[in-house]
Amino acid sequence: MRLTTMTDYAMRLLMYVAQQPDRLSTIAEVAKVYDISEAHLMKITHQLALNGWLETVRGKGGGMRLAALPADINLGAVVRSMETDFYLVDCLARETSCNLAGNCKLTGIMSGALQSLMQYLDGYTLADLLPPDAKTDKTYVPITPPKGPYRRNSAVVSKTP
Repeated sequence: MRLTTMTDYAMRLLMYVAQQPDRLSTIAEVAKVYDISEAHLMKITHQLALNGWLETVRGKGGGMRLAALPADINLGAVVRSMETDFYLVDCLARETSCNLAGNCKLTGIMSGALQSLMQYLDGYTLADLLPPDAKTDKTYVPITPPKGPYRRNSAVVSKTP
């Protein structure tokens, strides 16, 4: 399995913004740091904001910041919110017909592997990806975040089969 570039960039974006707690970050600066297309990063920023991971501020002096503390942003939930499908093999897609249906154990094994991966990611937060000095910064006080799947202790709804 390979995560999409969109998910990879989403993680990088969150890590960058998390390390700038005292100011707004811009798409242009993140794009320059990671050598990512600004247009692509704009789509990712929009998706992260829709899912409640980022707060965006429009206009002159605008930018983005985390909508929750890094320790409250669950990596499994972020991956679930960014990936469009989790079909490790074609037969996991519901609309795919397979000649081996009913006689093959591949689907169950691959589903179990995917569930293990997502459970593993659920055990980590954005704070776990940050350098030690960024983890201990207590000056960051985010806005009251919207209700969403990013709460570490919440029941995470899985899109996985």
